[in-house]
Amino acid sequence: MNKEDCVKEITNIDDNFAQWYTDIVRKAELADYTETKGCIAIRPYGYAIWENIQNYADKLFKDSGVKNAYFPVLIPESLLQKEKDHVEGFAPEVAWVTEAGGEKLDERLCVRPTSETIFTTMYSKWLKSWRDLPFVYNQWCSVLRWEKETRPFLRSREFLWQEGHTIHETEKEAKERTLTMLEIYADILENFLAIPVVKGIKTETERFAGAVETYTVEAMTYDGKALQAGTSHYFGQNFTKPFDVKFQNREGKQEYAYQTSWGISTRLIGAIIMAHGDNRGLKLPPKVAPIQAVIVPIAMHKDGVKEKAEELYNSLKDKFRMEIDLRDQVSPGFKFNDWEMKGVPLRIELGPRDIENGVCVLVRRDTSEKITVNLSELEIRVKEILKDIQKNMYQTCKKRMEAKTTVAHNLEEFQENMNKEQGFIKAMWCGSSECEAKIKELTAAKSRCIPFEQEKVGDTCVCCGKKADKMVIWGRQY
Repeated sequence: MNKEDCVKEITNIDDNFAQWYTDIVRKAELADYTETKGCIAIRPYGYAIWENIQNYADKLFKDSGVKNAYFPVLIPESLLQKEKDHVEGFAPEVAWVTEAGGEKLDERLCVRPTSETIFTTMYSKWLKSWRDLPFVYNQWCSVLRWEKETRPFLRSREFLWQEGHTIHETEKEAKERTLTMLEIYADILENFLAIPVVKGIKTETERFAGAVETYTVEAMTYDGKALQAGTSHYFGQNFTKPFDVKFQNREGKQEYAYQTSWGISTRLIGAIIMAHGDNRGLKLPPKVAPIQAVIVPIAMHKDGVKEKAEELYNSLKDKFRMEIDLRDQVSPGFKFNDWEMKGVPLRIELGPRDIENGVCVLVRRDTSEKITVNLSELEIRVKEILKDIQKNMYQTCKKRMEAKTTVAHNLEEFQENMNKEQGFIKAMWCGSSECEAKIKELTAAKSRCIPFEQEKVGDTCVCCGKKADKMVIWGRQY
């Protein structure tokens, strides 16, 4: 790609990745900053991406037995205090309501940072017998966490997400649900967003506050940093005991239920930008793109061009998510750059000579390849090319992840790898939180997960040199 051909208004991706990211968010009209510090306004184009993610995810959820519900945004402080580890984990990020209707409240209310406590309280009212179980509920909502450093989509104070909260009769059932949701998240990332992930379990240090185990899908961005793309938590009875979520079991005795929670958020939009974007702007996989193909007529002032473009649009709009660009106040070149900035997977160019020859030109956003196609075969070719774009975008990310994943056997090698080629590092770990802390202090890298697919890349801990039997993926994070 020649730098001269790129959209001039954005920072070069290799010069300043953080600024490039912010430029894409604004120039592609995904979101903008608001007067509410740390909070963004998601613009219609950005929200359309979220709706597509939501629709795809919601179907997978429901196919697995999930039911949607809705719970209050305000949670009494007394509920938060019932689970010690949970409240300590979220305390620094909680926003409190202390006054309403001109009067001071008898009890502070927190603005929902997550909803384990309110869900569990209601479950204690609704659950009576093992016959009632399982409760497999989810809500689509916003949450508020008072982040000190924010970045649009990746880390804002208010963000959109889904949070599933389930209770089960047995430990086995609850653990199965935790892993089922993790697999669904991997499906969303890999098959829908074309982003490869590493699946694994978090270390105790990185575990969600109040969880027995936290499972994660970890993605990699263009610049080699890690992005936690979705998490699924097994709580055991850590919440059901303090919240008194009991049921009469099959033997007629009282027993505490077993619990899970899991969530993905609008952070996934940030993942799409950082995994796929380039110096032309956003690059969207066809499955999630609000507009899969755009028709740009050339020389619209000439007889029959606009009419033929509209004819093509009408023949395709029920088969694909389509747009037609009939703006006459800007040049075709401006339109090309504009749609490339927005990441539309396929552009259909149609001019007078094309119409004479019964063809049009398809331009792929992922490779910039131009393909001349007979108009009689347009629908078939668009379908084929969109499918190939989706596949190619996944493979491109996968190759980058593989290229940016290295192995380290000692701290010196770890530091060298991280500084030379920022990415994932595979290294053995003894299980000590002190070693985790030291690696983070020296390299700014954290343990991402203990991957399910274990490899023996050595016999000793990368940090202390003691015997180790766990291989961990490490990386710097967003």
